[in-house]
Amino acid sequence: QLQLVESGGGLVQPGGSLRLSCAASGFTSDYYGIGWLRQAPGKEREGVSCISSSDGITYYADSVKGRFTISRDNAKNTVYLQMNSLKPEDTAVYYCAQGNFVCYKGWEYYDMDYWGKGTLVTVTS
Repeated sequence: QLQLVESGGGLVQPGGSLRLSCAASGFTSDYYGIGWLRQAPGKEREGVSCISSSDGITYYADSVKGRFTISRDNAKNTVYLQMNSLKPEDTAVYYCAQGNFVCYKGWEYYDMDYWGKGTLVTVTS
């Protein structure tokens, strides 16, 4: 059984930065995708970014492209989301999820095998 634990959320002013971490523990297959999704109050869940385990291919939602960067540290079984130039509309609970999906447009609609409990990001002045 795989467990995903997010951390790094918090309160930040517009224009600021945060780095989220998603630490995985337990068994995982060699080929999978892992990504970050977010859900703001009253809004549908949105796929933010994903990364493929096998070749490191990444994908970003248009709303975060150029501001967010996803990366992974295989030795630590951790995936990061570096978030720069944060905007109030980035405020949401951010979840990491892992599944057997291709990291490409529409990845967030795959059925994920594992989810973290989420970490809250609040961007406000």
